[in-house]
Amino acid sequence: MRFSTLFFFITAFVALLSLTACSGNGINGASQTSTLQLPEYMRQGYETYHETGTAPRPANAIDVFIVYAPESQQYMPQIIDAFNTAYTAGKNPVTGQVLASGERPIYVAGQHPTTGSSGSVSQGIINAIIAPNNENVYHPTIFEPSVSHWLELINYNTGREIFDLSSIQPTALTPVVIAMWQSRVDALRKKIDSDSLGWDDLLGVLRSSNGWCDYGIVNCRRAVFYGHTDPNISSTGLSTTIAEFYACARKNGFSERRLSGTTVNDEAVQECVRGIEKLVRHYSSRTEDFLEYISRGPDYLDFLALEEADLICLNRGGQQGDVTCNKPQEPLVAIYPKEGTFWHEHPFAILNADWVTDEQKAAARVFTQFVLTPDMQRLIMQEGFRPANTDVPLEYPFVQENGVDPTQPNVVLDMPPADALVAIQQSWSLVKKQADIMLLIDVSGSMLDDGKLDQAKDAALAFLDNLESNNRVGLTVFNDTIQQLIPLDNYETVRDELRNRIANLRADGGTALYDSLVQVVGQISVDGDTDRIRAVVLLSDGADTASGSVLNDAVRAISASHEDINPVIVVPVAYGSSADVNTLSSIARASATRIQSGDPQTIRRVLELISSYF
Repeated sequence: MRFSTLFFFITAFVALLSLTACSGNGINGASQTSTLQLPEYMRQGYETYHETGTAPRPANAIDVFIVYAPESQQYMPQIIDAFNTAYTAGKNPVTGQVLASGERPIYVAGQHPTTGSSGSVSQGIINAIIAPNNENVYHPTIFEPSVSHWLELINYNTGREIFDLSSIQPTALTPVVIAMWQSRVDALRKKIDSDSLGWDDLLGVLRSSNGWCDYGIVNCRRAVFYGHTDPNISSTGLSTTIAEFYACARKNGFSERRLSGTTVNDEAVQECVRGIEKLVRHYSSRTEDFLEYISRGPDYLDFLALEEADLICLNRGGQQGDVTCNKPQEPLVAIYPKEGTFWHEHPFAILNADWVTDEQKAAARVFTQFVLTPDMQRLIMQEGFRPANTDVPLEYPFVQENGVDPTQPNVVLDMPPADALVAIQQSWSLVKKQADIMLLIDVSGSMLDDGKLDQAKDAALAFLDNLESNNRVGLTVFNDTIQQLIPLDNYETVRDELRNRIANLRADGGTALYDSLVQVVGQISVDGDTDRIRAVVLLSDGADTASGSVLNDAVRAISASHEDINPVIVVPVAYGSSADVNTLSSIARASATRIQSGDPQTIRRVLELISSYF
């Protein structure tokens, strides 16, 4: 995980000597500038590499392209700017010395994922190598995911050594933790008489006959709410799921140091993981989505899988790139599971791909060395990441007041081999918590305005495209009256009928929004499986004109299941500039979700987000 200072300076010196080429006018051509041109093989508008800082590009520069994890946006643009500024001024940013004769400057251009997270970039790199005509492609010189699991998967899925895993350089360290409210951590520790907590202790609350009430929690409830991200997309989701498999393997007598594919596929191990997943209230594709909600406190989630850096950001009320970490009223505490967790090391991985030249590889190594300099490591530490350079001491914000323990984690898990990682991702649909989802679509006359119904139909079909077959889905529509067109059933069974029904919807009449919510929420509370996520996805303009009930009746219907192990959640999608946003927001707040905009330009992203709940 760490590196030696001697190795750092030797490799820096060797890399600098290798960067020889023709020079231009001024200081090795640095005084002449040119516009960065992306290579033709890059997908325009998707591969943007727009982060270059304020410095112009030297005319004879070696271009290095880096795709980095979303959370690195907190510091990477500043680092790129400092690096490019030094070279534009004719100085080596690592040594601070004037460029040697014949030494070409380096120019770095970066971006975080256009969509998704480290997992989507990993698939984009795989596509660029074996399916270059795919829409999702990336052609970086350096890939910096949150964790090196993705590099192992890329090598495995391409059948090539795209990354030399033995030479991967960590640049910013943060362990994956369970973020839990201080009051609940205190209650758990008091109940079990131990400061060391793990997955089995969390499951103990679920197994307890009265839930949190047996732990002395004020305003207690029976339900336990947990959230984590999708392991096929999110680094935190992948590491968390692997940690769950490790914990369950140990619980079932497996003692191997590295998790194997055989162990992952063991029925007892998978059943144990399924038990942990029963705690989940809903999923998400990105940690950033949870960061927006978590400030609502224990009514939303009891605990959440996060990077330690995310928890620090929340407790400080900081900023993560474009995402604000809304500071909660009660502090969050990091639990480092006693069964073990992973370091997310934010490795700099240089690609062995056709589009990366030896000259670019050498230049990428220089940029890597710059990121590891003490000044850059201190900049990274200010954002809540532990320095990868052991010469830089751990300082603020790593203090108890921010909910972290600098002496943890005590147990670090080994990265499983590629076959086990693939087995975990393949088994995800088998072990994750399944969902019962009722699509509730407004077909009143007002939905004809501005093409709102057509947009809602497109959105519903896009939602179904992203849904896993193990979920159960139904369809209800409403105008003056309420019609259940398709009752809850296995999605695989009703897929074609759902699509046909949605495609043929017509609009007229008034809007009985409140009545439809009262009826559908009550029905899914009775008909839905209490072991599943139970949800209503509402597509409407929100303007009620025909109900016998009022908004408070709908809110009470949603709140009635709050004490259930799996409460009903309602996710409203608003259509039209005249949508009754206040009404739909009240409905969303009742189930601790958020109103989504049905804007045609963003609808696919919105529906991907909603699909990721399940």
